[in-house]
Amino acid sequence: MSQTNYRTITLNGLWNNNPGLVQLLGLCPLMAVTTNVINGLGLGLATILTLIISSTAISAVRHFIMPEIRLPVFVIIIAAIVTAIELLMHAYFFELHHILGIFIPLIVTNCIIIGRAEAFAAKHSPPQAFWDALMMGTGFTLVLLALGGMREILTNGTLLDQAHLMFGESARGLTLHLFADYKGFLLAALPPGAFIGLGLLLALKNWIDARLAQRNQAKARQGRAQAVTE
Repeated sequence: MSQTNYRTITLNGLWNNNPGLVQLLGLCPLMAVTTNVINGLGLGLATILTLIISSTAISAVRHFIMPEIRLPVFVIIIAAIVTAIELLMHAYFFELHHILGIFIPLIVTNCIIIGRAEAFAAKHSPPQAFWDALMMGTGFTLVLLALGGMREILTNGTLLDQAHLMFGESARGLTLHLFADYKGFLLAALPPGAFIGLGLLLALKNWIDARLAQRNQAKARQGRAQAVTE
């Protein structure tokens, strides 16, 4: 694949076709676990790892899978990977695993995983599938972090609270207390707050896209005007 196409894959995963902000996939875990940054990061890393391994594996065996049974095979591969990741999290990140709960095994049914396996990994080479999975997973994780950070700040006035759940006891000092004597904003911690937060992120992305489109149109008009005068 050419460098330009890899650039396109990167832009699609991080911005133009972001799973959380454009495709609106994986909204159930996106809303449920993003009460703080660490929860979002934990689920995001698990999703990235699942995407990378499953997409690369499916791409590697795509020529040996009959079209009639491709979806069951995809699910079996993804389920095996998610089970291994869940067991590892249970062994090494027990408290975080307990907080994320059912949303770790539910990665098996996450539309992002199945969607990338069907739409990309099954049609492209392993390096291309790897890069697509990495970018899509990273894009989704960035949305988790943004929403989790927004809700954590509004709920507790902190950032990176409970960092020790992922990085060990030495990370307890990473917690940032942004406001003194902050009494919290309960709505941000509730499901309606998650919907409102996601709506704000969607509005911000649409506003940025509109401004970029206007800028590109202005540059195009300026280029045409210069061509006419010359």
